[in-house]
Amino acid sequence: MPTFVGVLIHPIDLSIFIFYLIAMLGVGFYFMGKNQNVDDYYVGGRGMSSLHIGLSVVATDVGGGFSIGLGGLGFAIGLAGSWMLFTGLVGAWLSAVILIPRVFKLLNQHKLFTFPEIFLHLFDKRVALLAGIISAVGYIGFTSAQILAGAKLAIATFPSLDLNQALLLMGVTAVVYTVFGGLKAVIYTDTVQWLLLMGGLVFIGIPLGYSAVGGWDGIVNTLDPSFMDIWNVEWQQLLNWAVTIIPIWFIGMTLYQRIYASRDEKTAKKAWFIAGLFEWPIMAFMGVLLGLFARVAVQQGLFESLGYLSASDMDAEMGLPVLLRTVLPVGLMGLMMSAYFSAIMSTADSCLMAASGNIVTDIMSNIFKIPEKKLLRYSQLATLLIGTFALLLATLMTNVLELMLLSYSFMVSGLFVPLIAGLFFKKKNPNAALASMLVGGSVTIVLEILKKESILQMPFDVDPNIFGILMSLLTYLIISNRK
Repeated sequence: MPTFVGVLIHPIDLSIFIFYLIAMLGVGFYFMGKNQNVDDYYVGGRGMSSLHIGLSVVATDVGGGFSIGLGGLGFAIGLAGSWMLFTGLVGAWLSAVILIPRVFKLLNQHKLFTFPEIFLHLFDKRVALLAGIISAVGYIGFTSAQILAGAKLAIATFPSLDLNQALLLMGVTAVVYTVFGGLKAVIYTDTVQWLLLMGGLVFIGIPLGYSAVGGWDGIVNTLDPSFMDIWNVEWQQLLNWAVTIIPIWFIGMTLYQRIYASRDEKTAKKAWFIAGLFEWPIMAFMGVLLGLFARVAVQQGLFESLGYLSASDMDAEMGLPVLLRTVLPVGLMGLMMSAYFSAIMSTADSCLMAASGNIVTDIMSNIFKIPEKKLLRYSQLATLLIGTFALLLATLMTNVLELMLLSYSFMVSGLFVPLIAGLFFKKKNPNAALASMLVGGSVTIVLEILKKESILQMPFDVDPNIFGILMSLLTYLIISNRK
């Protein structure tokens, strides 16, 4: 990675950014006094509005990791990268129509805190425990991806930082205010953070980026026409995105926490429809456009002073933050960087809450008898420990989108089939559910490792997750139909 000599962040921008971090910590400490029990901590008191829930859902799902990842797709392939989030719209609307009504039927009968608890009532305690382990592992990985996304943005913005220093800055801030604030802090900060990001993109990032590269003429005269072709994506890639992302709307712990936090079924459905529209086309095209502008900028030589002589010299995911750092004037850069850090924080805190809920409610409470009056403190301690581990894991990874999609794949291939079977199949077999979880998750991880090490080539270059889901389904059907 190029070094930046003699480049310092302006005190005004630094002050804006520091104020933002302090404000986020302040929210966490404010809600610390509001949390009386685990009901407040994990599901926000179960009385949130559709607007807060909807913005929190999209902030969590898209967040900074996908924002940086979308910028990377725009840099690498252009407008066609926007199709990745079209799967988010499909997933949100499908789950609003199909999933949410069935979840509220269970909520009317049971007081639920986590997604794996659904397996307890559909199958048995063993299935719920395994689901909790799978979900926790996946969300720890996803939390790490968000911390890494923030660190990548930080080192592009503040050249005096190295990657480990940036990881520490992002990790500590996100972990501390989440530990103290719980889900209410997460949802309210998500609303503010998402509005800050949207405002930053609409009024600052996109206009100034467009102007810096010479407008439409600069774009079309610099880029290969394929970058402007929205259909410039292979069917395998569309299938991979669909199979990886759509099912997460059915098995995502962060999403279930927001369903539980909603006032009623109607509120939850409305929130999901709002979230879908924000995902695509709004956020999808904003993200890839900024990545595309970065591609134009590097090919025009705007990044040469920073050591990037061509597109091949850059990590695609660094293009967007380097563009913003290059084109934004003093003051506006501080605002825009805070906006992107906001998006990253909004996903990191939600995933951290999800992993904490899995560890305490689905795993520890299944193994040990924890007194109810101590659950809140145990939950805060678990959040702290998990956040620390996620931060350490982030130091071992280099690609944000790769880590996020791998975490998604692991959860989807292990949990999707048993959930669908429990909700929609007449025959509910706990042994079949257990086996399908183990087989689905294991197949996907093994195939991912073999693929990464170039030991095995996937047929038609499709995602290993597809085979994991198919094996999970086949396993469930075979075992459940045994006499």
